[in-house]
Amino acid sequence: MEKIRYLQKQDQEFWRQLDKHLPETEFQKKVRDKQAYVFLKDDRLVGIFRYNLFWDQIPFGTMLFIAREFQGRGYGTKLMEYWEKQMRMQGYGMVLVSTQADESAQHFYRKLGYHDCGGLMLTCPGYEQPMELFLAKPIRELAADDLSRKTAGV
Repeated sequence: MEKIRYLQKQDQEFWRQLDKHLPETEFQKKVRDKQAYVFLKDDRLVGIFRYNLFWDQIPFGTMLFIAREFQGRGYGTKLMEYWEKQMRMQGYGMVLVSTQADESAQHFYRKLGYHDCGGLMLTCPGYEQPMELFLAKPIRELAADDLSRKTAGV
């Protein structure tokens, strides 16, 4: 049986195995703010997903990882589809993700309907990395009122 649920404090040991970038204080915020999910298969944790809000208004997926022994079974796709549905139900119209340009995740996101929307080059000493590629996906149609406000600059 497959299940996706919000991250809980007791998931921390498993989470740390897959996500070594999230500081402890941010882990606690993800639990508190319900901005992270875990994927379970037969009650066994197999994957993680976390997000935040870009510009405080656009859901931005910041980490998707499926444990190596469970990769290639569609669990990442299911996590992404679940997150997109949750964001749509909360009223958001688009979502963002990013990956380094030299990583293969960009192909995974494009297969899910994401399109390239920009990049970021970090060249400051100590922070250098390959270009970060941003991808976007609309998750609901804009209503006529939304369109007229956008064209009027409101």
